[in-house]
Amino acid sequence: MDYKRLAELLYPNIDKTIEDYEKIYPERNLSEGIEVCRFAPSPTGRMHMGNLYGSFIPERFAHQSNGIFIVRIEDTDSKRAIEDGINKIICDLDCYDYKIDESPIIGGAYGPYLQTERKDIYAAFAKYLVSIGRAYPCFCSEEDLKEIRENQTNRKDRIGYYGSYAKCRNLTYEEIKDKIKNGEKYTIRLKSNGDFNKKIAFKDKIKGTINLPENDIDHVLIKSDGIPPYAFAHVVDDYLMRVTIVTRDDSYISSVPYHLEIWQAFGFKIPAYAHILPLNKKDGECVRKLSKRKDPEAAVLYYNEKGIPKEAVKLYFATLLNSNFEEWYNANPGSNISNFKFTFEKMSKSGSIFDIEKLLNISKTYFSRLKADDLYNNALKYFNTYDKDFYEVLKNNKDYSINVLNIERELVKPRKDISCYQDIKYQTDYMYDELFNLDDYQNLEIKSFYNTKIVEEYFNNVYNKNDEKEVWWNKVKDYAIKYNFCPDVKEYKVCPGKYCGHVGDLCELIRASITGRTITPDIYEILKLLDKASIEKRIKLFASYLNK
Repeated sequence: MDYKRLAELLYPNIDKTIEDYEKIYPERNLSEGIEVCRFAPSPTGRMHMGNLYGSFIPERFAHQSNGIFIVRIEDTDSKRAIEDGINKIICDLDCYDYKIDESPIIGGAYGPYLQTERKDIYAAFAKYLVSIGRAYPCFCSEEDLKEIRENQTNRKDRIGYYGSYAKCRNLTYEEIKDKIKNGEKYTIRLKSNGDFNKKIAFKDKIKGTINLPENDIDHVLIKSDGIPPYAFAHVVDDYLMRVTIVTRDDSYISSVPYHLEIWQAFGFKIPAYAHILPLNKKDGECVRKLSKRKDPEAAVLYYNEKGIPKEAVKLYFATLLNSNFEEWYNANPGSNISNFKFTFEKMSKSGSIFDIEKLLNISKTYFSRLKADDLYNNALKYFNTYDKDFYEVLKNNKDYSINVLNIERELVKPRKDISCYQDIKYQTDYMYDELFNLDDYQNLEIKSFYNTKIVEEYFNNVYNKNDEKEVWWNKVKDYAIKYNFCPDVKEYKVCPGKYCGHVGDLCELIRASITGRTITPDIYEILKLLDKASIEKRIKLFASYLNK
């Protein structure tokens, strides 16, 4: 067979060679150790936690080495593509502050970054493989392929297009020419040199050395519409874009021998591969893959709507990515993700459980470290989108709101009752007179020591907003004695029958009367922010609730 003649028959209009494209996309001028990584999603739906995490990994490894992060779109599945899918992917990545260096939106010297715009490039590379006898046209119809599979099933053979089952592998040039002349559709298949009974050793950056059977299947390189499946496209694209580390889902591991055979057929230097285990979820006694269909917390929009900050999500990803990150982060409160050096060696080899509760706890720590004015400005943006009424309250009470958010914030152990921006309303709305009403007392369990007279007398005769905290506390303890509250909790526990309660119960009464809650941040700090008219209004509401 004259393979060069066959290549011209199949691709008469493709005049560029691999050498031409190597000149168009030369080796990047990068120092040793600088990585080029890519994220290659399909525009078939909105981003979810699985692929957001999958994009976090190459972005971090690229940029911690001062390298390049590429977003390349695999848009060949037009039937499943959603409207404006590409822009939505880029928008979601931008929302999480992923620094993208090259993409279909930004552009770059190594584009196009859409697979559908690289058709001629793939054709040139396929033409080369045909010209050296490593690829051939296959005219098998769906019916032919179905028949092959049925025969293999009946004989209990492996399923696939290989060996004697590869019907078109040894067609002559004249047979091929006649079929093309007759208008028969064809694909281009790899002519595999592999032996399934032999093993290859493959080194993965996460899993280490893996032994797999060689590939012997003549997989399709180019479909009948001229578009390649993933395997061929990713080899060509990663080669020309000069990708140094390919990070991808570990479901591709079984395909590695085939992918390596394509790289070797071209004689290209193979990039490093890192196969990432998917995010899993505990579902009863079972562990399954996190599902965007079954699990609402899998959707990126879920986090946007609740107001879980992007920084907290990325911090959580960092704990999944490297087992030693969380300890480092807790020991370095002034640092951020960019100060930590991630390694593949510290990545899980057994998969990670996606734990929304842990994410929320990390989010609480993140919120606890924010300055009150930063928290206020961020909250303003969130509520402007998701709760216009509360946004107006915050906007119209800026200084007051910052002081409210600053309660128990500037401490060695700051408050950690906010896990998302949505929580801010619940944790602070009782501080605003325009939001506070009789309904705020509805969840209170009325206790024997709840007495409006005690509260009224306290505020009329004892409380002084100008008191330092120690003075305030001593006054509360002295006042407790008058109404038979034990001023010492330990003493009360020894003889509880002697008292109506202890000083903590008196504080609960004050807190409940003013906030409608029994659990709040420091009541001393709360009272300092409320004016006299506000306190009087709340005492009246409390009395109404007790007398209803």
